[in-house]
Amino acid sequence: MNELWKQVQDNLSFIGMCIVIIALLAGLARLSERYLPDRRRVSPARRITIVAICAAIATILHILDFPLVFLAPEFYKLDFSELPVMLCSFYLGPTAAVACEAVKILLKLLLKGTSTAFVGDFANFVIGCSLVLPASILYHIRRSRRSALIGLAAGTVILTVFGSAFNGIYLLPKFAQLYGMPLDTIIAMGNAVNSGISSVSTFVLLAVAPLNLIKGISVSVLTLLLYKRVARPLFGK
Repeated sequence: MNELWKQVQDNLSFIGMCIVIIALLAGLARLSERYLPDRRRVSPARRITIVAICAAIATILHILDFPLVFLAPEFYKLDFSELPVMLCSFYLGPTAAVACEAVKILLKLLLKGTSTAFVGDFANFVIGCSLVLPASILYHIRRSRRSALIGLAAGTVILTVFGSAFNGIYLLPKFAQLYGMPLDTIIAMGNAVNSGISSVSTFVLLAVAPLNLIKGISVSVLTLLLYKRVARPLFGK
């Protein structure tokens, strides 16, 4: 009974942390949007439609994730689901980006469920926002190719630094706790991929950070290549 109650408490603390961080990200997006000088006027119905379309595409890309087994253990996977979210955020702004990320995760859970005790799904949302939010905010200050480049570069840096630190400080220990896999076992899996991995810090530095960097650069390059090309068919711009 004591063990069961401890598990309930652990899950409640994780759910509480999810709610707090989601609320903070949504609040940050909303606050930043109030002060952006370049706000696009879009009807609520059209906004919902665009977010839904982009979230549906993002969900498909999220489900089609794949491991980079030469870089990290296979439960760390790369996907390009932030691409449609980024396109949506460039058109509608930061608030739409957070909404699109949230709908993407909910749809993925409904269609595929979770294989990481929900920790991986929460991580995908937070780390995705850490890429998309800075890029969207900086782009909407003054919409131009230069602003897009600056925003995407900043988002990639924040994704790599914050995403890696958040993994080491919170996500990895929480995954080990909720999934029932000792942290030493996770480190050993990383060591099997890269002999330089011997601790949480080296795991983050040699596996998580490169994976986040690859994701940030890939999504940024694809956004620059595709945004102008898909703006008319996707957004009617």
